[in-house]
Amino acid sequence: MSTETPAGIQVFRLPDAGEGLTEAEIVSWRVAVGDVVADGDPIVEIETAKSLVELPCPYAGTVAQLLAPVGATVRVGEPIIAVATGPGAGALPAPPAGGGQGRADQPPPGVPGAAAPPAERTAVLVGYGPRAATLARRRRVAPTGAPRQNQPPAPDPDQTPRPGSTPSASTSALSPRPVPGPVPEQGRPLAKPPVRKLARDLGVDLRLVPPSGPEGVVTRADVERAARPALAPQAPQAPAGAPATPSRDTRVPVKGVRRATAAAMVASAFTAPHVTEWVQADVSRTVRLTERLRGDRAFEGVRVSPLLLVAKAVLLAAARHPGINASWDEAAGEIVVHHYVNLGIAVSTPRGLVVPNIKDAHTLTLPALARALADLTATAREGRATPADQTGGTFTITNVGVFGVDGGTPILNPPEAGILAVGRFRRMPWVHRGRVRPRWVTTLSLSFDHRLVDGDLGSRFLADVAAVLHDPATALLW
Repeated sequence: MSTETPAGIQVFRLPDAGEGLTEAEIVSWRVAVGDVVADGDPIVEIETAKSLVELPCPYAGTVAQLLAPVGATVRVGEPIIAVATGPGAGALPAPPAGGGQGRADQPPPGVPGAAAPPAERTAVLVGYGPRAATLARRRRVAPTGAPRQNQPPAPDPDQTPRPGSTPSASTSALSPRPVPGPVPEQGRPLAKPPVRKLARDLGVDLRLVPPSGPEGVVTRADVERAARPALAPQAPQAPAGAPATPSRDTRVPVKGVRRATAAAMVASAFTAPHVTEWVQADVSRTVRLTERLRGDRAFEGVRVSPLLLVAKAVLLAAARHPGINASWDEAAGEIVVHHYVNLGIAVSTPRGLVVPNIKDAHTLTLPALARALADLTATAREGRATPADQTGGTFTITNVGVFGVDGGTPILNPPEAGILAVGRFRRMPWVHRGRVRPRWVTTLSLSFDHRLVDGDLGSRFLADVAAVLHDPATALLW
């Protein structure tokens, strides 16, 4: 994934992190320009559609440039870093003074928000040339009286004031005189396509609309105010020095894990015909068994929770009803019944919901299953689950009880045929041996794909899971 230039510069391109991913977001740089790196040193952390991945440097040298800023979305195959490894590295132009291009905290030329460097100091890789956006960056003009949000362009060398001239004279020569009302932008106004369509529908000339968006962008609200000036509420004039009113909305870009999860859930909800069944079960014996296992030497150093016994109950029930551990192959027109269980556990992380799975969980003993669950959830919450950890699942458990929720109707994790939601374990009145007593009770909700799992199969599977949790000794009969 690297290319050596005649100048002794190695350009590392974003590799495919696995599972056919096409792009990733730069989360953080582990190095800066001028740092010495060795082969295998971690240099950047990226977020793919599935997880956070740390990329190592494939060669040794000195960091010459960082070609993608933090927050940028880069496609596989695009260059992200340049490292000087050969004697010709001195041909690489130095970055601008003050840590301009090549610093992780400042975007390179061509990225919105970066100040345009002087022409003679443009830092580029030998043989690659400057970016197109650096050569033809459109000048954005804000209305008179509104503060400019981007740095002003460099003055024309032909209009540089002669020695002895005053700054006010040069400023007045370069700046237009203020005129009342909005100043039309030179050229096409800055606005997104939906805003342009709204302006056409309302008969509003965008050139006469004062922009309020960042860097002089005309927003939908600007167009609506221009179309209905009499109806637009007039904001009260804030006194000088008063703090700015905070925005009432926060927009969060949908990308990475959240974007992949959203696409998968939409595809699942509108592709597989969902059926959900639920059952309440007395799990008092499971709670007592969990407490005993916590003191067992075989589980020393491992957190034991009721989820462990739920997972074991699912594995036992899936062995009795293999049809629930299946997937739908639309291209082949076949139902694929799996003779192994890759048990997925839905984990909530700061970057969204991920579902890593325990490979061949059906072969594990109870202590081994407990360790696998602990490792899987810890790795996922730290954002270190790899794409391989999240693919190939055959059945999923989602534990909504940890949020104090009794139950729900979970959406299938495609292409799996079933998903079990486990509600909270709580004490409530229950008829036990003919008398009402406080017992530990939970709700189990099973959603399944009705194309390959009918009500009979789904009901028998769910009843078996509930039976094991009601009395774990039932497993000895199977």
